[in-house]
Amino acid sequence: MSHIYVYSPSSAVRDKAAVRRGIARLKAMGHEVEVDPAAFAVHMRFAGDDDTRLAAIGRAAASGADIALITRGGYGLTRLLPRLPYKAIAKSVAKGTNWVGLSDFTALQAALLAKTGAVTWAGPAMGEDFGPEGGADEIMQACFDDLLSGQGEGAGWQLPAAERVDAMRPVHGTLWGGNLAILAGLAGTPWLPAIKGGILFIEDVHEHPYRVERMLTQLLYAGVLGQQKAIVFGHFTNYKPAPHDRGFKLKTVVDWLRTQVRAPVFTGLPFGHVPTKVALPVGAEVHLAVEGRDAFLLWGHRH
Repeated sequence: MSHIYVYSPSSAVRDKAAVRRGIARLKAMGHEVEVDPAAFAVHMRFAGDDDTRLAAIGRAAASGADIALITRGGYGLTRLLPRLPYKAIAKSVAKGTNWVGLSDFTALQAALLAKTGAVTWAGPAMGEDFGPEGGADEIMQACFDDLLSGQGEGAGWQLPAAERVDAMRPVHGTLWGGNLAILAGLAGTPWLPAIKGGILFIEDVHEHPYRVERMLTQLLYAGVLGQQKAIVFGHFTNYKPAPHDRGFKLKTVVDWLRTQVRAPVFTGLPFGHVPTKVALPVGAEVHLAVEGRDAFLLWGHRH
C-alpha cells in the first residue's frame, strides 16, 4: 500500500466528480489517499489564491507521502516560481516522495530541476487520468504502478514508418521537458534548466501547429534546442486546422525542426494530454535507443 497525497497547485478543479472517482479508485486498490484541505479551493480561475496554493505545496512536501499527485494542470504555477519551497520539495524527494504531474506542473518540475537537480515524474493527474467514467487507461495505470513499486525501468513506443532507423548509437543524457508552452515561457528566466547534452521531450494541447513552431523557434533562438542530444515529440492534441493552412500541419513543423538542429528528432512518445501515457523521470540520466521503428527510453530501477 502506498501513501498518495493529492493537492491542487494550479487551476481550480472544475470536474470534482472525476477527481473523487479517481480518489475512490486508488483507495479501492488499497492505497492510502490523503487529500489536501485546499484541493477543491477556488479563487478566480485558480485553486485558491497564491498563498493558499503555496501552502498546499508545502503540505505535500511535508506529507511524507510516496506520491504527491496533482488534481489537474491548467495555469498558475509560473506565478509562484519565485516563492516555491524548493529546499523542502527537494528534501521530500530525497526522502522518497515522487512528485507526479503534467501540463502546468512542468513549471514546478523545470524550476526544481534548475534550482536543486531533484528528479520528479512527468505522469498522470488525478482527475483526467484516474477519474474518467470509463476507468483509467491500462497502460497509464501499469506505468503508475511501476512507479509506486520502484520497478519502472523505461518506456517504449513505435515510431512512424518514416522515422525508421536502421542503426543508431544509443543516446545518453538528462531527460527533461514537458509542456512546450510552459518551457517556452520560461526561456530567459532562472527557472529553465540549463541542460546541455540532454534528451528533451515535449507535448501540448490546444496549440495549432504554427504556434508549436513559434514556441520551438523561441527555444531554438534561445540556444536551448541546439544543445540537446535528441528531441522527442509526445502528443499534440485538440487543435483545429484552418482552411488557409494549405497543408501546413504538425508534420511540417517536425520536418522544419529537423533542418534546424543536428540532434535526431523523434515523434510518437506516449505522453501528453492523452489517456495512454507513460511515467517519465524528469532530471534523470536516461538512454534513448532506437532500432528499426522501436524506440526506448531506459533508466533502470530508481529505488
